[in-house]
Amino acid sequence: MRPIILFLLILGLSQSVLSQTFYKVPFAHTYSIVAVDSATGEIGAAVQSHWFSVGSVVIWAEAGVGAVATQSLVNVSFGTRGLNLLKEGKTPREAVDRLLSDDEGREVRQLAIIDTRGNSAAHTGKNCIPAAGHIERPYFSVQANLMEKETVWPAMEKAFRNATGPLAERMMAALEAAQAEGGDIRGQQSAALLVVRKESTGKIWEDRLVDLRVDDHPEPLKELRRLLKVHRAYEHMNAGDLALEKGDVDGALREYGAAEAMFPENLEMQYWHAVSLANIDRLDEALPVFKRVFAKDPNWKTLTPRLIPCGLLNVTAEQLAAIMEE
Repeated sequence: MRPIILFLLILGLSQSVLSQTFYKVPFAHTYSIVAVDSATGEIGAAVQSHWFSVGSVVIWAEAGVGAVATQSLVNVSFGTRGLNLLKEGKTPREAVDRLLSDDEGREVRQLAIIDTRGNSAAHTGKNCIPAAGHIERPYFSVQANLMEKETVWPAMEKAFRNATGPLAERMMAALEAAQAEGGDIRGQQSAALLVVRKESTGKIWEDRLVDLRVDDHPEPLKELRRLLKVHRAYEHMNAGDLALEKGDVDGALREYGAAEAMFPENLEMQYWHAVSLANIDRLDEALPVFKRVFAKDPNWKTLTPRLIPCGLLNVTAEQLAAIMEE
């Protein structure tokens, strides 16, 4: 018999509860945060655990509704059910109490819910493996279990309060503070970060502002931080494209430059910057960029003529020849 099953039997959980509590759901002990940005209204959740793909089961968020973190011996249904209860007009505390009321495994659950107004509520079952605890505050809640020490979640609270910038970066600071305090006693494996809009657009793909996951990595928080930086760089690229559509050439070039400054070795960013310059008759500026890109990866050179029939590169035959000479 696996030790965790024996542990749960000692706690008095029935075999039927075990089948719901352990066999079918993850043993996702972890630390997490749910939060709302008091200035922008953005809603988010972030998590790290020594468990594979923790983001797929622990954190949930919906624009115009709120966020949920369900962890320890996870009841995955708490994610969608918690959000649905908020939609019905329940407060986070009412939603937490409702979810736990008919859950025989409540004492091995850890749960946090926040609504769009920043009201938060959390629960740490008395049989969660220590160190375990939570801090619920206006606009955020931090929670952790199976930690190396009891200073983990207070460190998360302090880091989140003191951090500046967008919500995603502030939640990252909370996760990093938890790890600096020792984090999960078992180590690290996966992490995730999710941010949604204050209000729903009716289009889920537009409501998710940040949706990043590291499912299996020796240092998932470092990788998540890197991915967040990449995400921000591509936001600049997208903003540059939008500026070009509006005829704001200077604005577009500023955005492209900001993206490339963040990742100067990224050939994709350099290439499309060059394409944009060529499309606005600034070929002299584009040519050295094409040259650098082609020298590092000839596939970009092979790609270039294929853009013309698609309307993505608007140059004359003479101009194309100049590009291809690079």
